Amino acid sequence: MKRMTALFSAALLSAGLMSVTAHAQEDTAANASVSAEASVQAQDFSDTQLQQFADASQEIAVLSQEYTERLQAAEGEEAQQQVRVEANEEMVSVVEESGLEVDTFNAIGQAIQQDPELMKRVQEMAQS
Repeated sequence: MKRMTALFSAALLSAGLMSVTAHAQEDTAANASVSAEASVQAQDFSDTQLQQFADASQEIAVLSQEYTERLQAAEGEEAQQQVRVEANEEMVSVVEESGLEVDTFNAIGQAIQQDPELMKRVQEMAQS
């Protein structure tokens, strides 16, 4: 169970890192956030998408741990920012290689926070 908590914490952390980058690029971040929340509640995810999320989350958990250590070891704000950028790029790559778009991965991450049954399904997929 400890591993599962770490898995989803890392996935949600990575979703947060990716969404920060996405929102920084948009002028209407507040509007995008509101519409993203509405689409999370309205959207149903396929079993394939949930499995892709579970698989990517496991890889991201490993990356998150590695980059957390590197971030703590980095000296100065510039070095820390460089580690964050590199971590974000790696996590985006993992998500895209899983077959999901970053927005879909983030939406699933938000949805599992709001829906305990959905979280349970994804946890079961991650264990198999």
